[in-house]
Amino acid sequence: MMIEVLHIDDCPNWIAAGQRIEEALALNGTPNAKVTYRLIESAEEAALVPFAGSPTITLDGRDLFPNGGVTRDLACRIYFTPEGTAGLPTVEQISEAIASHEH
Repeated sequence: MMIEVLHIDDCPNWIAAGQRIEEALALNGTPNAKVTYRLIESAEEAALVPFAGSPTITLDGRDLFPNGGVTRDLACRIYFTPEGTAGLPTVEQISEAIASHEH
């Protein structure tokens, strides 16, 4: 299982996303899974990956929260959470998305 956080320099949410991913992995019983981070610095780089804004969380190369909204724009991403829109998903949403990917 490879988890990667695709992010831009101007969006601060990627750090908290990494922390939430670590919490979700611990909840799922997979705390040793590797989380990597990739800085997206150009529209060309964004076009090479499933980038949907920063942070985009991928699992084995696929967007963990696919919404069909891939972009080449170097912008922050909006997620839909139980509390409304936010700059990153909740720990519970990440945990559920990882668990559903494993089955």
